[in-house]
Amino acid sequence: MKTRTLGRGLQVSAIGLGCMGMSQSYGPNPGTREEMIEVLRTAVDLGVTLFDTAEVYGPFANEELVGEALAPVRDRVVIATKFGWRIEAGRSTGLDSRPAHIREVAEESLRRLRTDTIDLLYQHRVDPDVPIEDVAGTVAELIAEGKVRHFGLSEASAATIRRAHAVHPVTALQSEYSLWTRDPETEVLPVLAELGIGFVPFSPLGRGFLAGGVDGSTVFAADDMRAGLPRFSEANRAANGALVDHVAELARAKGATPGQIALAWLLAQEPWIVPIPGTRRVSRIQENIGAADVGLTPGELADLDTLAERIGVHGERYNAAQMGTIDR
Repeated sequence: MKTRTLGRGLQVSAIGLGCMGMSQSYGPNPGTREEMIEVLRTAVDLGVTLFDTAEVYGPFANEELVGEALAPVRDRVVIATKFGWRIEAGRSTGLDSRPAHIREVAEESLRRLRTDTIDLLYQHRVDPDVPIEDVAGTVAELIAEGKVRHFGLSEASAATIRRAHAVHPVTALQSEYSLWTRDPETEVLPVLAELGIGFVPFSPLGRGFLAGGVDGSTVFAADDMRAGLPRFSEANRAANGALVDHVAELARAKGATPGQIALAWLLAQEPWIVPIPGTRRVSRIQENIGAADVGLTPGELADLDTLAERIGVHGERYNAAQMGTIDR
């Protein structure tokens, strides 16, 4: 597996693994807990070193799963987790990045992850009621105490990134970015390049759509988050199929899969971009890491760069309530 560096010295595999779907959001897990542990450990054997989780995934269950699976190989992996939600009676009830709460969450995450140090601790969403300087200062204290190695932000605006970075260096920003979600390009990516901050795109395969795993006929389970996302309405899926068809055509010509083309395009954008596609299957992990070896010509990259603009993307990526948590 090729490696990349996030921020000032956090070396990780060129493609990481988003672990959320093993515990929530994409319908019933077809595998058992023991099978998910095996998937995680096999990912390590295949060369994946960056594993992404969060306290709110489950809640708590995903950190516990990741902690148990990776404990025997802890010295070979980088574990990223997140704080920033108030969790009551087993569900998130709002944002909470008060310094005291950050400390509480960090301690509980350390316990669930079975580790002495969190490699990368993200603020999951920017809390408008807590100055980002206070958040960055609190994580800086945790770093000084040896409980955290690196500070990250998620779905933060360019202005917030600058303010946080002025207090303590931000190692990575995590936000949605893919062939059909291009929001970070205008303001965020230039700031990351200027400040030397890495970028970790989540949902780099468009929640399965860009990999060809979803189409207009797909029926989502009641607990599959995509059922409530505007971009995944039946009409929008049918309309967005033209974009996937174009990617699939290129994939056939390259002897690759559509998902590999989507990931290869991301990897080609900057050397400090590390996508974290999620999956529950070893076969998909093998496919995803193969994207690092898919070369795209300047002409192919130029074609993909304008794909969303030419074809159009139908539907917002989140519903109104979810978009309300995005720092813009």
